[in-house]
Amino acid sequence: MKKINLIPNLITAFGLSCGLFVIFKANMIEPSSGSYQVLHASVILLLLAGLADLLDGTIARLMRAESEFGFIFDSLADAISFGVAPSVLMLKALSLEQGTGYAVFAVIGAMLFSLCGVLRLARFSVKALAAKQDASLMLEHKKHFTGLPIPAAALAAVSINLLLASPLAEEYFPSIVFWKQVILPTAMIIAGFFMVSNWKFPSSKALHFRVSSFYLVFFTALFALFVLYGIFYFLPIIVVIMSWGYVLVGWVLSLIRIIAGKKSKTLEDFEPEEEEE
Repeated sequence: MKKINLIPNLITAFGLSCGLFVIFKANMIEPSSGSYQVLHASVILLLLAGLADLLDGTIARLMRAESEFGFIFDSLADAISFGVAPSVLMLKALSLEQGTGYAVFAVIGAMLFSLCGVLRLARFSVKALAAKQDASLMLEHKKHFTGLPIPAAALAAVSINLLLASPLAEEYFPSIVFWKQVILPTAMIIAGFFMVSNWKFPSSKALHFRVSSFYLVFFTALFALFVLYGIFYFLPIIVVIMSWGYVLVGWVLSLIRIIAGKKSKTLEDFEPEEEEE
């Protein structure tokens, strides 16, 4: 059993190593020195960490190698890779003078994001443990996420950071780049708020396609080709579209449910959870 458990834990360790490397690398460079190159590499590493986060749990379930140690290890790795690394990258990219209003706002945004990320993971862990004891809760747990998942929040935060540091933004949107000391902390605060909110966000586990296997594989491969091409040549744009597109989908589904009202059957799964007393 220990040999089997080693495989998903090694994948988790790989994801954690990606997050740690991002943090250490960001602190080793001089302020405003090669910031875009570092952000570009950091986003790729966080994408790899997100892939590792997706694979470790899946492989553990397939191999029937789930363990309490692996569950806790995965949460701690996510807290560092997706909760701390984006905040460090934002503060390093801005390099604001200490004591200024912008610097204080940036620190508040970074702290709120990291704190909300840890709270999000704690709530997810409690709900996941409760779901293991209840079949109905497990079904609901697989349909959606309560609160924005921390990997999605991290990618949403660093994608804005990368886009505003890119040559494309500096050439075509110089006025927006000028306000990045306001935009970046605001994006962090928004992402942090929705991580601890009761709004529902879709889960990939709930996707069911009623098409033949051939067409599913064909369109999946085609989609992957476009995504990989975008990552190689238009990374800032493709990551913004993917991360904030997912966030917008969750917002739209939840808003439709709120507008429809509790008496309606429309999108019942996306009814925001009531606050626990």
